[in-house]
Amino acid sequence: MRADAQRNRDRLLTVAVEAFTGPDGNDVTLDSIAKQAGVGIGTLYRHFPTREALVEAAYRNEVDKLGAAALDLLGTLPPAEALREWMNHFVDYIATKRGMADALKTVVASGVNPYEHSRAKLLAALSSLLAAGAAEGSLRADVAAEDVLAALLGVTMSAGEPAQRDQAGRLLDLLSDGLRAR
Repeated sequence: MRADAQRNRDRLLTVAVEAFTGPDGNDVTLDSIAKQAGVGIGTLYRHFPTREALVEAAYRNEVDKLGAAALDLLGTLPPAEALREWMNHFVDYIATKRGMADALKTVVASGVNPYEHSRAKLLAALSSLLAAGAAEGSLRADVAAEDVLAALLGVTMSAGEPAQRDQAGRLLDLLSDGLRAR
């Protein structure tokens, strides 16, 4: 893909996530997304031939960004700190996913499973963070990524609303403390 086409695609995905998670997310028009991204409607349709294709791509892009964040964080922070920061990203990702729930329902109704690869990507990211911490000695080596993911989902279920962000942070701190090597 040409650099300008990739920039247009990236802008469309960023604007789409914001639009679909907003208060009018289910009613937002593709024309308004194109205008806000600074491209024509034809450019939007070249990248995403249907509304469902745009919703699915926007969701997958958020999953991909969360997965990539694990390696980025490991490149700049010690593993235990990288894991804790990644957990913050995870809470934000779940909030985005919740915001896009109605739009994602239309994708599922069209016969596409946008969640198909999410779990694998999230587990891979968590596994890399946990393995780096275990190798360094800052994180326990006996913890499965599946268990950490389940705990993170529990945090977001009990404190996943924006007004509960402080409580979510405290719960993530507790989880992080439990993952530290003793």
